[in-house]
Amino acid sequence: MNFWTNIVWPLVITVLLILAIVVPVLIGVAYLTLAERKVMAAMQLRVGPNLVGPFGLLQPFADAVKLMFKETVIPSGANRVVFVAAPMLTFMLSLVAWAVIPFDAGLVLADINVGILYLFAISSLGVYGIIMAGWASNSKYAFLGALRSAAQMVSYEVSIGFVMITVLLCVGSLNLSDIVLAQQGLWFCLPLFPMFIIFFISGLAETNRTPFDLPEGESELVAGFFVEYSSISFALFFLGEYGNMILMSAMTSVLFLGGWLPPFDMAPFTWLPGPVWFALKIAACLFVFLWVRATMPRYRYDQLMRLGWKVFLPFSLIWLVLTAGALVAFGWVPRTA
Repeated sequence: MNFWTNIVWPLVITVLLILAIVVPVLIGVAYLTLAERKVMAAMQLRVGPNLVGPFGLLQPFADAVKLMFKETVIPSGANRVVFVAAPMLTFMLSLVAWAVIPFDAGLVLADINVGILYLFAISSLGVYGIIMAGWASNSKYAFLGALRSAAQMVSYEVSIGFVMITVLLCVGSLNLSDIVLAQQGLWFCLPLFPMFIIFFISGLAETNRTPFDLPEGESELVAGFFVEYSSISFALFFLGEYGNMILMSAMTSVLFLGGWLPPFDMAPFTWLPGPVWFALKIAACLFVFLWVRATMPRYRYDQLMRLGWKVFLPFSLIWLVLTAGALVAFGWVPRTA
């Protein structure tokens, strides 16, 4: 009896909770690809996918079936083990970070006290999948794309770190649920508006999205680090990229937009449950991701590096110092202290 109650049953509950997170994320990734094509089509006065299913709603599943039945081609000069492992690593890292994301009060898989450090560590590991893919492909285009990505992600993670530290100073806790609860009455996107903008733009660079899609650079690198990939391995890279977009939008919502909290603590805003508000905020951030792709041209690589090291880094560091000084000067005590 103790074996079932102490080992098997908690294991079953944990697996069900993981599925309750992973399945909606995967469905969201699938329909994010459709939303991107629809939004870009609307902004460019086109129709977009509209043939597979009603209003084109089954298009993502048609794309998935097509990729699954394609042949997996591995270049003759590639390192087979690393070549196959790279997309798996990228895809897994886009999922494991959701363990600490709170969807509502008490609704989180792992409510650890250092959740923000866990997220930062997982986001830092994302570059490894891309470097492995670029090196193992034995292609100059893929290798150049991987080198670009490594430099780009390292550059913008520094400013993301300073932004997170600024939020942590205001909260006094590394727990993500505490960060959300500290925003009752005032979301951090207002008092920390410049850091909110830096975090979002750095998120575009972290996920290799336009206008920072230098690692993929179709015009000069012919798709960059995954140029040699096909079939399901290409699909895993695709899922990983869009999964990271949703994750970065969730982090933006938790850190600056109040997470599951409604904008005003009054009816009719309180009628919607917390997870619905959280999903709406993620959708709003994702729309800006797509909007930027439809309107912005790609940066030159020197412009990308200059923005990260000469603008975002010093500005975020100065704002961090000013925030710490203001908190000490006014004797403000964090909500969670």
